Amino acid sequence: MNATLIGSGFGDEGKGRMTDIFSAGADIVVRFQGGNNAGHTITVDGEEYALRLVPSGVVRGKTGVLGNGCVVNLETLFTELDSLRDRGLNPEIYVSKRSHVVFPYHRVLDQAEETAKDDDATAVGTTGNGIGPAYADKTSRRGIRIGELLDPETLRTRLEHVVPQKRAVAEAVFDIETGDEFDVETLFERFRTYSQRLKREDIVVDVSSFLAQREDAAIVFEGAQGTQLDLDHGIYPFVTSSNPTAGGAIVGTGVSPQTVSDGEIIGVVKAYLSRVGSGPMPTEFDEEDAADFREQAGEFGTVTGRPRRTGWLDLPLLRYATRVNGFTAITLSHLDVLAGLDELRVCDAYELDGECIDTAPTSPDEWSQCEPQYEEFETWGDHDWLALAEDGYEALPEEVRAYAEYVSNELGVPIYALGVGPGREATIIQENPLTQRRTPKRET
Repeated sequence: MNATLIGSGFGDEGKGRMTDIFSAGADIVVRFQGGNNAGHTITVDGEEYALRLVPSGVVRGKTGVLGNGCVVNLETLFTELDSLRDRGLNPEIYVSKRSHVVFPYHRVLDQAEETAKDDDATAVGTTGNGIGPAYADKTSRRGIRIGELLDPETLRTRLEHVVPQKRAVAEAVFDIETGDEFDVETLFERFRTYSQRLKREDIVVDVSSFLAQREDAAIVFEGAQGTQLDLDHGIYPFVTSSNPTAGGAIVGTGVSPQTVSDGEIIGVVKAYLSRVGSGPMPTEFDEEDAADFREQAGEFGTVTGRPRRTGWLDLPLLRYATRVNGFTAITLSHLDVLAGLDELRVCDAYELDGECIDTAPTSPDEWSQCEPQYEEFETWGDHDWLALAEDGYEALPEEVRAYAEYVSNELGVPIYALGVGPGREATIIQENPLTQRRTPKRET
């Protein structure tokens, strides 16, 4: 039995925590796309783990895998592994030979490209970690893969081909005074050291074969970012450079389509909407309300620390995510954050050019013109959320259950887990298919 966990919105929905929850019954947790631009936070017994690259299941001692769909910053990877070991964990991690490497010149060019964009038109608000340029090199066949680091002659040949091109672009297009980030010899020595550690720890594998040989293992496929940031299915161009939708789990690991489709595909939903970066967001709070809510909710990016934009839950967006991914269930978190509000609303539909639509449009221009149509809900006060979580779903206030059931009914899928605070102990688990190991039922 396998499960794929997908962000339903713009990322920051709580995928790390839910991966940690559902991986209790898993053997392997696989990241299938993204890089160290993703931030997954897990809280266990009051201790927080902020992960940027390592799969979230390692906190439970599960085998972690970075698939070929990832781009890998080796400095970040080794720093995270060392930090986890310093904290008493012993992460077992494997990296795909086919995954691409993020080099220092990618980060320099990422920051330069974003600065050069028109803020109002095309600036995306990237993390500046070089993820986009690394994927661009992959697409244009100039990338360098993890497997190529293992042979010094191949590494040098690839660097001698690629780096002069990058240096020319940096100097001629962006007027950057280039240094070690664009020096072949410096990069060769640095990444040869990384390759020696990769060999020493014996963590580079062909992920497709690795997973195929473990056909009886229960796998969690962990997505980064969210559906609305998908390169193909998100609100382009305000997207990431990879495919955080369920199809990305197939392409980004080399498993068969049946492996994913025969398991559960679980959408991770936050009880309100948030995002970092530019692009349309019809339900966004005005600045004053957003500032107050942001402080109450702690809505700041895990990777960048930037304040997140916040707004009411957006059902047209969620319906789209449910359809594109084929969600068989959802999780609903951050319900405690909504406690004490003077009003509580959910966008049920949009009005666009006099027409009522119930799903997200394809164009950012159209999306920015959508007028949200709201449903009002009864608010609820603050509670001892840990005690309620311990007592289970029926102990939740009636207003919370009504809110959750409305979302579930509108999307036509059950809720497998509800989050009423940070940490495992603040999560109400309705169903975990990996511990029950049943065959999911799908409607036809």
